[in-house]
Amino acid sequence: MRMHKKYKAIFFDWDGTAVKSRRDSVDEVLPLIRSLLELKVVLVVVSGTTYENIAGGKLHQMLGPELTQNFFMGLGRGAHNYSFDASGNPKLWNAALPDKQELIKIHEFCFELHKYLLIHHDIHTDIVFSRPNYCKIDLLVEHDRGEHMYLKSGELDLIDTFLADHNFKGGIGELMDKTQDLCKEFKMALKPTTDAKFLEIGPTTKADNVSFFLEHLIKPMGIGINECVFWGDEFGYIGPRIKGSDAEMIIPQMQEADFFDVNQETLEMPLQVESVGGGVPSFLEFLKSQINLHN
Repeated sequence: MRMHKKYKAIFFDWDGTAVKSRRDSVDEVLPLIRSLLELKVVLVVVSGTTYENIAGGKLHQMLGPELTQNFFMGLGRGAHNYSFDASGNPKLWNAALPDKQELIKIHEFCFELHKYLLIHHDIHTDIVFSRPNYCKIDLLVEHDRGEHMYLKSGELDLIDTFLADHNFKGGIGELMDKTQDLCKEFKMALKPTTDAKFLEIGPTTKADNVSFFLEHLIKPMGIGINECVFWGDEFGYIGPRIKGSDAEMIIPQMQEADFFDVNQETLEMPLQVESVGGGVPSFLEFLKSQINLHN
């Protein structure tokens, strides 16, 4: 199986892949990360969240200066790419941030979408404006996901039923099409993604994180594309033509890499992705197998 190959670089999502929740203990995954870094394997976390939401912003302290030299993070939906300095402290290697006026335009667009949904479909939404380069729109304000940010059982049916009840007969696909149409109407080059409960709208995605690390890390280190692997829990199709946010990591230049999804829902996957299911334990078992292969 591909997942038993020996890889030189491992890219992975955090919430729902490495840990069940951003508030969960890292006691299981941390020793595996440490072991792989000791074996000089390159590890890259690619997540939509901020550094403060990963192990409380203290992961670098848990690893120490020597181990962080092969550890990297692409965060905030393309906003921030981190390496670590000689003392093991996080260092912003690259940022793709809109200026204040561009950010205000993104906010205004998302408020216009909020108004459209309320006026034409009687859908109430909440908007998170505090992200550095995008907005997060909660479509199911009465459905509490708690700390578990990944797609949970039944949420696809829940959103499709909810949208159909509000005259979006085409479900999440029709909503995404309308969002794209509004982007064109407002002449804005935005890239909406969804995990069923939330819409995230901004100028960049995880594809931008991966592209940066490909050009500035993988190629300079002489790592082959077929020596890279990607793990996540949101690669699958949420609706017709609507891929999960992790599928943004499948950039054209990475086609020869391997991709695995641990989501426990039965979803159609992009052609490049192998569904292994099993949630976080599947990813942890993969890390253990890589430790054995590198020893």
